[in-house]
Amino acid sequence: MTRESSASPLIFGGDASSPRAALPVLPPLALYIHIPWCVRKCPYCDFNSHTASPVLPEEEYVDALLADLDQDLHAVHGRELSSIFFGGGTPSLFSADSLGRLLKGVEQRIPFASDIEITLEANPGTFEQDKFVAYRKLGINRLSIGIQSFQQEKLQALGRIHNGDEAVRAAGMARQAGFDNFNLDLMHGLPNQSLDDALADLRTAIALKPTHLSWYQLTLEPNTVFWNQPPTLPEDDTLWDIQEAGQALLAEHGYAQYEVSAYALPGRPARHNLNYWSFGDFIGIGAGAHGKLSHPDGRIVRTWKTRLPKDYLNPAKSFRAGEKALTNDEMPFEFLMNALRLTEGVESRLYPERTGMTLESLAEGRREAEQSGLLQVEPSRLVATERGQLFLNDLLQKFLT
Repeated sequence: MTRESSASPLIFGGDASSPRAALPVLPPLALYIHIPWCVRKCPYCDFNSHTASPVLPEEEYVDALLADLDQDLHAVHGRELSSIFFGGGTPSLFSADSLGRLLKGVEQRIPFASDIEITLEANPGTFEQDKFVAYRKLGINRLSIGIQSFQQEKLQALGRIHNGDEAVRAAGMARQAGFDNFNLDLMHGLPNQSLDDALADLRTAIALKPTHLSWYQLTLEPNTVFWNQPPTLPEDDTLWDIQEAGQALLAEHGYAQYEVSAYALPGRPARHNLNYWSFGDFIGIGAGAHGKLSHPDGRIVRTWKTRLPKDYLNPAKSFRAGEKALTNDEMPFEFLMNALRLTEGVESRLYPERTGMTLESLAEGRREAEQSGLLQVEPSRLVATERGQLFLNDLLQKFLT
């Protein structure tokens, strides 16, 4: 029994009757690949991740990923891939042989840009020097290392499988393996964390000289252990002090904030994520992966794939769990919830280029947001004020219809 190309028809809602302009140029195209297995599920994690069995079905999963990609090739429209991101889960649980076969299969189907960025998420507890040297030889040229904290008490509270020394060694091993571009993922606002604790973590991370830091506050998400059994988190005043002092420390060491929780050395922002935030396109393959695909006639479709690995690997089931065409009413919010995360926003012209809508369709919400002090009065750009960055949800409400 073969898989169908779609599990459900397109869903339309809101103002679907008014046509949008055809897109003059399609946005850049990226690929997200989801590897859904972890050594252990963390109590704060709401991503689609599952505890790995002793032997992973690597060969079968790579076959499924390539078959999944085949069903999305109609949306490529002659473009090349500007970036690839292996997310999870813990993609570094897969062997270099499996990832190499996958990358070769992808490139046979979609050409790679000459300067393509290929990022792999990895956790310190999975670092093996030989494996990461092999990853680098495959063309993977960027790592995102999930540190979260360097302090043993905090790591235990977060359910992490590594310790602080392993986290420090992981950064050194990444560099030795040939990765001159890597991100460290670090959380703050952890259970019982003080200002000094948070800044000590940040100083340790900065001393490892990553090119990029994702530094963000722990939040309690539904359907997680922490949601049902909340830990004791710092008070709001402490959280504010951590945010202010941490941002100053990062700036002092040359890390410019370019997104709500992303900081980079000059020329080193994450290109894959910049594509998300500027309303670029991305194919999503793998269990639970999401995608966003534009078509020359103006249609913009969000897709999502079958979530459970056992279902994704079942030939009797479809890869695609659903898809939805964005309507005119939804477009302002969909575009701005990404673009306004960027500290410098985007050029106003990007809105009609990426959506097929006129700038006039933003006029009412834009006027209200400017009058509320949430959006800068700057005709050539769409950019939140400092207050707007702090109250981004309130800002985005101005563009809901």
